[in-house]
Amino acid sequence: MRRKEKEITDRTQIETILKKAKVCRVAFFDDEYPYMVPVSFGFDGTAIYFHGFNGGKKMDCLRKNPKVCFEIDEDVEIVENPDPCEWSVKYRSVIGFGTASVIEEGLAKRAGLDIVVKQYAGHEIPFPDKAMAAVAVVRIDISSMTGRRNGYTE
Repeated sequence: MRRKEKEITDRTQIETILKKAKVCRVAFFDDEYPYMVPVSFGFDGTAIYFHGFNGGKKMDCLRKNPKVCFEIDEDVEIVENPDPCEWSVKYRSVIGFGTASVIEEGLAKRAGLDIVVKQYAGHEIPFPDKAMAAVAVVRIDISSMTGRRNGYTE
């Protein structure tokens, strides 16, 4: 990272960003261009989970190449200044890399969905069996991630 003063190296601070955030952007390999999508997600301390339709472009990309990049930002705030060249943005963010896999097994799939729901609701909410059959749950095993901040000391 070029600007070391902006780097977040404390794992606890990185995990706090991941647990607080509401949107994760996942980039997949595609034929000609990268393909990035925002997803609802959950973080369990070791992996990122997201859910969605079991077809479509993101799932096609994932099945061709499971290597992904993810980005999460939080506490984003515009900092105005009378000098337009001095405007800035305060933020905390995490960028990481990992390998994505579709969870097929019923109990593991339900556990992955519970992690996603807990990210938003703060607790588990039971899913009807019909909904479980229709949804895809993806786990990203994180191989590396870095944190960055601007305008915050911690």
